[in-house]
Amino acid sequence: PCLCVCLGRAEPSGGCEVSEGAEELPEPLRQCRAWLRAYFWEPASTGTLPVPAFHHPLLQRDSFTRQVLWTLLNDVKFGEAVSYKQLADLAGNSRAARAVGGAMRSNPMPIIIPCHRVIRSSGDSGNYGGGRPMKEWLLSHEKLQKEKLA
Repeated sequence: PCLCVCLGRAEPSGGCEVSEGAEELPEPLRQCRAWLRAYFWEPASTGTLPVPAFHHPLLQRDSFTRQVLWTLLNDVKFGEAVSYKQLADLAGNSRAARAVGGAMRSNPMPIIIPCHRVIRSSGDSGNYGGGRPMKEWLLSHEKLQKEKLA
C-alpha cells in the first residue's frame, strides 16, 4: 500500500492509503510507511525520521542524476520550491536545467525524493509523473502545512 504513494500512483482525492497489515513488513517498507504517514498527517515530524533506505540502482552509481536527486532531498525543504535551473546550480552544473528535468523523470522515489518541489522558472508547476493535479496538490499540501506550523 505505501508503495503506491512511493511510486507516485496516489490520487489527490486520497484513493491510496497507508494501511496497517497483519503481515510483517521489511524494515525499508516500515520506514517508508512511517515517513509517508508523517508527511501527510504530521509533516513537522518528517525531519526527525530516518529517510527510508534507497536501494535503487540509479541511486547507487555516481552520476549527475544521482547528484541532482540527493541535492533535492537534502537542500530543498518541506514547503519550498526550486526551479530546474536553480536545482542545476545547487547540484553543480548551472547549464544542466534540462538534465535536471530528466533526473526528475527518472526519480525512483517520488514524494520522498520530492521532485514535485521542482517547478519552472516562470512559477508554473510544470510536469509530474503522477500528473499535474497531483503535483499541484502536493505543493498546496506543503504550503498549507508550513503555514500551520508558522
